Amino acid sequence: MNSESNIIVPQKYLHKFSKEEINNYPVKQYDGSIFLINSLDQMTLVETCLNDELILGFDTETKPSFKKGKMNPPALLQLATSHAVFLFQVSKKFFPQVVQNILSNPVIVKTGVAVRDDIIGLKRLNDFTDAGFVDIGEISKTIGLQTNGLRNLAVNLLGFRISKSCQKSNWGKKKLSPQQIIYAATDAWVSRQLFLQMRQLNFIN
Repeated sequence: MNSESNIIVPQKYLHKFSKEEINNYPVKQYDGSIFLINSLDQMTLVETCLNDELILGFDTETKPSFKKGKMNPPALLQLATSHAVFLFQVSKKFFPQVVQNILSNPVIVKTGVAVRDDIIGLKRLNDFTDAGFVDIGEISKTIGLQTNGLRNLAVNLLGFRISKSCQKSNWGKKKLSPQQIIYAATDAWVSRQLFLQMRQLNFIN
């Protein structure tokens, strides 16, 4: 998908932002449709909507661990389409085959930042063959951008910042707060928007 060695990046995107500069940008959050999925009864809607998409914003959220050496598997998997964001409350008991098929489909692009760690975490729930993943953070490093994380890339390429206030919250709760739901949806939505913007700028072929 990429031939980064031939990419010319305009100087304005090579700026390294300080925390003070980032904080001067307006905060934006996802304001579209969000579907929280935690049962197989909801999968017909999911399958219909997701299988028609060729580009999905991708992210996961994990319950923090306060014990040294202990890592929890992801508790939430987010997939953003062109018209909605789907949040799956995943676990060893609930990791639908439909979702695993999407994560294994090389035709459907799943894009985000640090996706390899997310994939490893999801495979602790149930092993699957991952395909079609694009790490925009890795691409940004390869083409020489000084901003590689989701928040910094949003400022650099989209002109707004996103809140990270819920990052360390308890994602293992059965009932997520409205703030958590919007936060999680925003991360996946921004991942998709960044991919589209990078492609528009010819950073991605």
